[in-house]
Amino acid sequence: MFAVIETGGKQYLVKTGENLKIEKLDAEVGNTVTFDKVLMLAQEDGTEVKIGKPYLEGVSIDATVEEQTRNKKIRVVKFKRKIRYKKVYGHRQRVTKVKLKEVK
Repeated sequence: MFAVIETGGKQYLVKTGENLKIEKLDAEVGNTVTFDKVLMLAQEDGTEVKIGKPYLEGVSIDATVEEQTRNKKIRVVKFKRKIRYKKVYGHRQRVTKVKLKEVK
């Protein structure tokens, strides 16, 4: 069974038992979080497909927080030619790694 969930302003295609890196959640490592914004739910073979308007009611996905970490560094470059202006800095976004348990 797989689903499309929305969290952190983004949509993710997920399966049960899958590890996922999402934007930072305010949860301790080992805690359970529930994703209730489920947009679509379907079987592996595509026989039963349920699509929400915009979300499915009564459907949620439980996950366990495995780690609070940060992504790889991205470089941000500002540059203006002919006036000798160049600025380079980096940014590391905070992320939460979760393991999806079950669909309710």
